Amino acid sequence: METTLTTRADFYTFDNGEKPPLQFSQTEYDSRLKGLLKIMSDKGLEAVVLTSMHCVSYYTGFTYCSFGRPYACVVTHDRAFTISAGIDGGQPARRSATENIIYSDWKRDNFWRAVKSCLGNAKALGIERDHLTIIQQSKMIEFLDPIKVDDIAPASMQQRMIKSNAELDIIREGARVADVGGFAIRDAICVGAREIDISMAGRNAMELEISKTFPDSELRDTWVWFQSGLNTDGAHNPVTSRKLVKGDILSLNAFPMISGYYTALERTLFVGEPNKESLKVWEANVEAHELGISLIKEGATCSGITAEINSLFERHNLLQYRSFGYGHSFGVLSHYYGREAGLELREDIDTELTSHMVVSMEPMVTLPESNLARGGYREHDILVLQDGEVENITKFPYGPEHNIISA
Repeated sequence: METTLTTRADFYTFDNGEKPPLQFSQTEYDSRLKGLLKIMSDKGLEAVVLTSMHCVSYYTGFTYCSFGRPYACVVTHDRAFTISAGIDGGQPARRSATENIIYSDWKRDNFWRAVKSCLGNAKALGIERDHLTIIQQSKMIEFLDPIKVDDIAPASMQQRMIKSNAELDIIREGARVADVGGFAIRDAICVGAREIDISMAGRNAMELEISKTFPDSELRDTWVWFQSGLNTDGAHNPVTSRKLVKGDILSLNAFPMISGYYTALERTLFVGEPNKESLKVWEANVEAHELGISLIKEGATCSGITAEINSLFERHNLLQYRSFGYGHSFGVLSHYYGREAGLELREDIDTELTSHMVVSMEPMVTLPESNLARGGYREHDILVLQDGEVENITKFPYGPEHNIISA
């Protein structure tokens, strides 16, 4: 397509080079799209416009980098497309199991013109209401003029909560890589070391392991939150340049990302012997962790598991220090996109665990600075439910017997 300095097509294709092997087979992506088409048929939808990073990645294999620009996966009953920005060149086409269309930035709202080009006469549309902003919803109405709009997000989440065998394989590998990062982090812990230096040791070890195990994958988004002292009070607190001192409570958090798939390893450690108050809280949290692991099985409910762990913490007079729910689902998600909120171990979620679900057990209590046991205590294992069996795929040891580091 010819381009001049003053005009450019609103949207175009750019299949630049051969596609590398995707993380999953074409058959896997076709199966996911088949599941989406079933959802569309059940809802009477002619097409869907998926805009979240997790849905685009799940159905196509392309994990976009938004940087303020919109992206989409458009699916009709006949075809599927990724819609990407010109700044990405041919990478989206190479990493999509579907067709790809690029929109240019030479005219405002070319994104919606590209989306419209995929829809034909479709007027009954599915969207993700939890992702599409008010402004973008108004543009969707303006450009696509639908006669019916339905929220596809909850049904898509239900589909994503049940993992294929191929997904279970990559999640198992992710847990193994997290363990590699965990051991590198533990080896780097010493008095005087900074949180950032220890964090980099774990991240580097995981990225090297991913590159060795998955040589055709994109290497992106793997990270570590290594926290010490009061910085352990929040599970998602950023790394700092604080130096470790004797007696510190530590929180090890390793997160390898493989083609959009998130796994995690989280552990409590101490530099030198903890005081007796800290040891008591740590042991209680380990007890809650082990109870939670024993409760995860097919047929159990998220709220039921939560209630039993709550009772244990109440007996230890620690329930008031609980920080968040006791676990969550895994899949295409990370710290800045994605969530399968229907599979979280909380009081207000009654989802029943079934085969091919993956869920963490990660109790955490945070005690304030005024308490002798001050800090955040958290252990985290990943459990795979498959055909009546429960497999703990996290191997890094937990508890005072293993994670008191000599000062």
